[in-house]
Amino acid sequence: MRTALLAAAAALALALPLAAQDEPKGAPSPADIVAAAPRADWTAIPAEELLVMTLAPDADGKPRQVVIQLIPAPFSQGWVHNIKLFARAKWFDNISVNRVQDNYVTQWGDLNYDNPEAKGKPKPLPEGLKVMGESDYIVPKSLLPEADLSQDKQAPSVSVQLLAGVDSYAERKGFSGGWPIAGEGFGEEGKSWPTHCYGMVGVGRNYSPDTGSGAELYTVIGHAPRQLDRNIALVGRVIEGMQHLSSLPRGSGALGFYSEEEAAKRTPILTVRVASDLPEGPASSSEAEGQQTRPKFEYLSTESQTFATYAEAIANRRDPFFIVPAGGADICNIKVPVRRVAEQK
Repeated sequence: MRTALLAAAAALALALPLAAQDEPKGAPSPADIVAAAPRADWTAIPAEELLVMTLAPDADGKPRQVVIQLIPAPFSQGWVHNIKLFARAKWFDNISVNRVQDNYVTQWGDLNYDNPEAKGKPKPLPEGLKVMGESDYIVPKSLLPEADLSQDKQAPSVSVQLLAGVDSYAERKGFSGGWPIAGEGFGEEGKSWPTHCYGMVGVGRNYSPDTGSGAELYTVIGHAPRQLDRNIALVGRVIEGMQHLSSLPRGSGALGFYSEEEAAKRTPILTVRVASDLPEGPASSSEAEGQQTRPKFEYLSTESQTFATYAEAIANRRDPFFIVPAGGADICNIKVPVRRVAEQK
């Protein structure tokens, strides 16, 4: 009997979830470092750089909202201009998610605009759209902020120094104004570009020389497809509601597009708005009930010492769960912390 009780106790101990065990003391985790960041290390994201995308409610009737942060100058500004124009012209309203390719991308746009399953007439495009060239995928050193992505081999910036090491897709990698950036060359010949990490938003296009207008957008929902860097315009990243795009049913058509038989799987997108066009504050009055309000977000400055400590902790995990520090990290593994700012009541 005693042996059986001991065996049962041992089995119960093994079955205890990790959260129920006493966590040993050790170095702070990356999450602990972010949680302890001083207020001064957080940078507000301008409302003009936020898109609020409202999807149709889910099967249980729960609302679904996705917030996208648009990339600031000097990257991809022609496409960003177009995307804001589409949103303000309400061109994005009543489009749909038309493609979900497993471990790759979720793509949305007008069903009849650029879709192998299209049968109808596409929406007319609004006036004032810019046309970009392939050279706009890359930013020359002369347009980069001086403090970002140092071009000096002898004195790299803190972020670049932490990420020193082999990158299969670029000579160097780091962060510029809160964004993951890769590059090559030094001095006046240096060039940089955004990287295709999880949650980044890009512009769908056809074969070269087409560069896309911004009418078709996608977000990365799988392993970072860095081979797309410098081949497609990256215009932003999903900072809230990513689960609404990554968990959608996969398409069985070419490249993950929904086939004609899968029309019911397409998720309607009801509205897309630039956050600065939305009213501030909570919807408290009956008149504003159900009305969208302007969300506020901030990111952990990638030029701060807190971010440097956070990035190093990811590259070399020393918190209690880990046994062997990796000694490095891919740039896409170092996700820039972004948080929603609560409304003051």
